[in-house]
Amino acid sequence: MTPRSKATTPAPPSRPTLRLLRHLLPHWRRLLPAAVASAASELAAAALMATAAWLITRAAEQPPIASVSLAIVAVRALALGRGALRYADRLLGHDGVLRAVAGFRTRVYEALVPLAPAGTPAFRGGDLLTRLVDDVDAAQDLLLRVLFPAAAACAVAVAATGTAMALLPQAGFLLGLLLAVAGLCVPALVLALSRRAGRAQKAAQGELAALTVDLTQGAADLAAYGARGRADERARRAAARIAALERRGALTTSLASAVVVLLQGGATAGVAWLALRAHAAGDLAAVHLTVLAVLALVSFEALGPLPAAARRLADVRASARRLADLFETPPPVTEPPSADPLPVDEPLGVDITDLRVRHRPDGPLALDGVSLRLPPGRRVVLLGASGSGKSTLIAALMRFVPYASGSIRVGGRELRDLTGAEARRAITGVTQDAHVFHATIRANLLLARPGATDADLREAARRARLLDWVESLPDRWDTLLGGDGAAMSGGQRSRLLLARALLADPPVLVLDEPTEGLDPDTAAAVLDDILDATRGRTTLLVTHERAGLGAADLIVDLDTCSPGRRPPAREAQPMCQ
Repeated sequence: MTPRSKATTPAPPSRPTLRLLRHLLPHWRRLLPAAVASAASELAAAALMATAAWLITRAAEQPPIASVSLAIVAVRALALGRGALRYADRLLGHDGVLRAVAGFRTRVYEALVPLAPAGTPAFRGGDLLTRLVDDVDAAQDLLLRVLFPAAAACAVAVAATGTAMALLPQAGFLLGLLLAVAGLCVPALVLALSRRAGRAQKAAQGELAALTVDLTQGAADLAAYGARGRADERARRAAARIAALERRGALTTSLASAVVVLLQGGATAGVAWLALRAHAAGDLAAVHLTVLAVLALVSFEALGPLPAAARRLADVRASARRLADLFETPPPVTEPPSADPLPVDEPLGVDITDLRVRHRPDGPLALDGVSLRLPPGRRVVLLGASGSGKSTLIAALMRFVPYASGSIRVGGRELRDLTGAEARRAITGVTQDAHVFHATIRANLLLARPGATDADLREAARRARLLDWVESLPDRWDTLLGGDGAAMSGGQRSRLLLARALLADPPVLVLDEPTEGLDPDTAAAVLDDILDATRGRTTLLVTHERAGLGAADLIVDLDTCSPGRRPPAREAQPMCQ
């Protein structure tokens, strides 16, 4: 398997929510109109109710029609404008947010690419999937469910308080005070209560996702060893924990919403009482009394979503922290500042000298002083027992793991001076954990060269001795292969991976245990086909099989390429020294 290195645990990220927001700021030109439309729609709703209250109260006094005509027009305009602004809010909000999240998701994938494959084992597969899906979607909630409602509530609270202050200062002071309590104190309390629960819920969701992946991918093994019941029980406990945390969060939000409703009622009663006293003293007109009472009632409508927004903010902070952990995990291989491209239109030779590799900085040596030479255009077979470091050597050649000391020179250039992409453009092939995607045969092959023509696909399949099988299928190149090639036999899968590697056409082709899991006869046939298909190409074939290697140019045992081990075999001596 590809070597797995334990990534260094990063320090706890500081202000992860602000860092998440900074990733979204490049799209501010689309997000700002959406936030303005959201605030404007709430303002229009509050203004509509206050204006309608003024109009009804004034009309009861039977004034001349001209004195209320402006209010009539305003009510009509606000009623129509509220609907239009609400539509613009939804349209602009979702368009801007989805574009921002799509860009952020790309950044997350870009941060993940340098970690693979040696750095990703620091995260469990299901948990990593949760980070890439649910945690990235938290960026959407940060905007749509937290910041936009908060901006709209702030705009309504400021406008309502200012209007009330202008009509009756003491009523405006009371309204502003209670709005501040409902809009600041209550959400802050919800956030404080939900913070720890949010982290626990995210961890439980990641654990459940990881258990689900284990249950689906390991179902046969769990059933074979009678462990399915225990695995199901662990998954049920994780699901029950998530449900308990959800119920606790829902209770907190419901109680906070009830407090906001009580504050709304208290503000309405208090403002109405102050307005009645002022009206009785002759300091406030009757129409303004009605406006103040209605304004106090409707101004809290925009604050209703804030408890739920505060709870969601706690979840967003937990997601932002998990994403920050992903961004701050150091890649296993450090990229050089720049690198001149290697020539890829001619065979390249590889010289490995005294190579030492550790999977972890403080771990034992996985390769200790290996020296090996791959002449241009020659097919070299590297033999070795399981655990001897064959796959580690392949990983070092493909810049998946760093080497502690020694040298790897490709075409005369030191490998560590090349970027990972440049190194894999020159050296690539089939790793031991190579994946067959749940896609068509054509899509799986085009992964190696997206611009390949049908003739290129046929030639690669012919050289891998896969073409006859493909053409015998009803859907031919459009046949779905299932998850990791479930619809194929082991031999067909190996030949598909070989065809994909041949289609990539690298100057140096590496093949890591391409016959793993095959029966001896099939393995010998596949190895014979591989050696035939790679004639004249610089090739390193790593295997523990000894049958079917007659056509190889050179055969090397890994033990002969390390000092302190048994003397080199005669056939390997020219390669290792």
